[in-house]
Amino acid sequence: MSSNPIPDPSSVRYDGPWTHRDVHANGIRFHVVEAAPAGVPAAEAPLVVLLHGFGDFWWSWRHQLRDLADLGYRTISVDLRGYGDTDKPPRGYDGWTLAGDVAGLIRALGHTEAALVGHAEGGLVCWTTAVLHPRLVRSIALVSSPHPVALKAAVLRDGRQRAAWLPNFLRYQPPRYGEHLLTTLDGFEIERLLRGRAGVRWARTAEFVDTATRLRSAIRIPGVAHCALEYQRWAFRSQWRPDGHRFMTAMRDPVRIPVLILRGEDDAYILDSTVRRNHELSPNRRMVAIADAGHYAHQENPEAVTAELAKSLTCG
Repeated sequence: MSSNPIPDPSSVRYDGPWTHRDVHANGIRFHVVEAAPAGVPAAEAPLVVLLHGFGDFWWSWRHQLRDLADLGYRTISVDLRGYGDTDKPPRGYDGWTLAGDVAGLIRALGHTEAALVGHAEGGLVCWTTAVLHPRLVRSIALVSSPHPVALKAAVLRDGRQRAAWLPNFLRYQPPRYGEHLLTTLDGFEIERLLRGRAGVRWARTAEFVDTATRLRSAIRIPGVAHCALEYQRWAFRSQWRPDGHRFMTAMRDPVRIPVLILRGEDDAYILDSTVRRNHELSPNRRMVAIADAGHYAHQENPEAVTAELAKSLTCG
């Protein structure tokens, strides 16, 4: 049980050097947070879209929002479908719909293309959008997010990656059980995951405690836990269905735009060997290890991540 009131979706609209907006795309309303360069019309600045991972929300990219805007980019951090203050429809958590969400957002924001940056599951949405909507994607950058084909191969063939990744993935599959785990004890399960995957240095900071508190609140917004788990449940269920076979077949088309793959050196959840798999599916890729960081490199060492993103965006 929880000792705190159920959070309202608007509780994730934290004040800062950014603007909260509602954008309608692909049939639903998205809550996005925008930081734009000073003195430049929004439509004229290159668009960068930031996509968070499992159990997270737009706040994950707070550092990059400010820093990339200062470098001249119109930077948008999104509450993905089902998260934060974005709509929480009962369906649409398959790869095609999620890619359609991002494509629709790019168009709704008045742009013809964007650079995509994603962490973990948000990175998988980047890969998918680059394959299914290639004309809209200028480049992609991933934080601890291997290509979907590479991740599946690693889980099947690499015992170390399987042991790190599979237990929680399977644990959340039964209906209602995962939702119960994520929302009871004021969302402690999210802090457990965060602490278990973060590097030791960040986990000892006040910023970590603040981040964990915000995530524990956000996961308890009505509907969020269920929607978050539907991403993983579709990935599991689809393995035995025609739509899953079609999806993995489509994902074997190489991504030929510039690809930046970042991984924290201390990430024990996604292994280095996993992100290095299947080079032929992203031949124009650059890989960088981020020091003093675990699974959340963009939060644990934001300066290093932003510096690498700046290089990638310039080249892309």
